[in-house]
Amino acid sequence: MAFSLESQPAPSASSPLGFLTANPIANAVSDAYKSFSERRARLGLSNPGTVESIAKEVQREVSLNNYMHTGIRADLTKAVSLSPLFQVSHQFAMGEHQNPYAFAGLFGTNKVFLQGSMDNSGLLSTRFNYRWNPSLVTKSQFQIGSQDMASIEHEYTGSDFTSSIKMLNPSYLEGGLTGIYILSHLQSVTRKLALGIEAVWQRAALNQPPECALSYCAKYKSDDWIATAQLHAQGALNATYWRKLSDKVQAGVDMTLQVAPGPGGLMGGSLQKEGLTYVGVKYDFRMSTFRAQVDSKGKLGCILEKRVAPPVMMSFCADVDHFSQSARVGLGISIEAGGDELQEQQEALGAQASPNIPF
Repeated sequence: MAFSLESQPAPSASSPLGFLTANPIANAVSDAYKSFSERRARLGLSNPGTVESIAKEVQREVSLNNYMHTGIRADLTKAVSLSPLFQVSHQFAMGEHQNPYAFAGLFGTNKVFLQGSMDNSGLLSTRFNYRWNPSLVTKSQFQIGSQDMASIEHEYTGSDFTSSIKMLNPSYLEGGLTGIYILSHLQSVTRKLALGIEAVWQRAALNQPPECALSYCAKYKSDDWIATAQLHAQGALNATYWRKLSDKVQAGVDMTLQVAPGPGGLMGGSLQKEGLTYVGVKYDFRMSTFRAQVDSKGKLGCILEKRVAPPVMMSFCADVDHFSQSARVGLGISIEAGGDELQEQQEALGAQASPNIPF
């Protein structure tokens, strides 16, 4: 027998719990909430994203940090199914800070996302995401190997805000709460401006006192440009600016300024200021993508990704550090294979929408 909260009548005034709703205070609160909700809906605010990805247009799309590699790398991916999505991949690499071999598998539906990988050193990494409803998603990540790690996150996406709570290595086995706990909220206040806050509570062990920190952020989104600013509790300021120059050209600037006490502390020493700024640009061509970046420390880098055939993608990256007189070069190839069964499945799906996987 199904049970629905919506089918249960509200407590009447004559019932034992009627005083919870049939009183002037409850009526005033209910009327105020309805009025606030109606005014909020009339503003037409959109979802601003998350605090973690507030500057994704610069740091993920334009920046080279997520794409640079040295040496030689080859990725072989085999797609087994499209709906649900299921694929396996092999990665081979020769270079600095790269594992010679890694195997990974991925499975995704509208509600579930599973991913696992293991390298030649025995390091096992897994991800499991589950969508409870269109607004609430639980994300978990575990790593077993040289350094064990566990991460659990609950993310709620509203019409004009996103809230999340994230736990890193949470534990109560020692008789007290340890780990890192992060609570964040990003709210649209106008159609272009969003403000956010992030609170961090951490405790490494019970014999150490807990630490708390607050960070603030803001995001302004115009028609063809986005500006963000983040003020961290440690005294670091990060600001980004992204602009769409044309349909195929994007540019971005990222600036980080860190202010910390000198060797003598706040009373006996001066403040030390450290900063880094980089400017990047991204060009999208018909069969290739080119990214270039230069920073304030004299480091110049670029990467070219070109699809030489429908299943084959080649990449060439290089950077030069003029201050240290060093240079690095990387070459990569990615091959995506799919059999005749996959092509038949794609034709059978036709115009059907692909799964909305909770990545």
